Amino acid sequence: MQLGATQEFWDDRYRQRPQVWSGEPNGQLVAVAGDLRPGTALDVGCGEGADAIWLATRGWDVLGIDVSDVALSRARAHTGELDPAVADRLTWRRVDLSASPDLPTDLDLVSAQFLHLADPERSSVFGALATLVGVGGSLLVVAHHPSDLETGIGRPARVELFYTPDQIAGLLDDAWDIRISESRARTERGPDGQAVDVRDTVLHAVRLR
Repeated sequence: MQLGATQEFWDDRYRQRPQVWSGEPNGQLVAVAGDLRPGTALDVGCGEGADAIWLATRGWDVLGIDVSDVALSRARAHTGELDPAVADRLTWRRVDLSASPDLPTDLDLVSAQFLHLADPERSSVFGALATLVGVGGSLLVVAHHPSDLETGIGRPARVELFYTPDQIAGLLDDAWDIRISESRARTERGPDGQAVDVRDTVLHAVRLR
């Protein structure tokens, strides 16, 4: 997701295909949040809802936010297919992060998966998201690493949208314990179906006070 792109841009993108994403939760979310105690969570840029639904099945109460009404309508449709006990843990809301939205605080998890921003918006948005995390809660940021621009995988040719984990860690003060700040390798399918080695920026920090 790219901040600054309009609701119309994202609605049009989602309308081009009946399903844009795989329907599976993001791997780095599973790897990190799978070890966390369930509580309240914010899924930023939730898209068609796979991450939020995965969290809800594990006992989290989740607010999924996105700028696209089309994406959110699909997330709501998926919710209707769930066990009612899981569906009751899910709330969906259209939110434009560039408009300084009113969002819940004291959260146990704020997850932003592949939210690609250029500065100064990046520092502003992630700084604001960090303030929503309660003491003992986690901030999890995952993105395509800048090195992916050299792989030919088809990332947007805008280097300013990509960032390292240390750039996000640098936004946090000493009230945070940085648990993970690294680039993690994985394999992705290229435009011709070939396997391509890529790297994810992964930042997991826990608020101490």
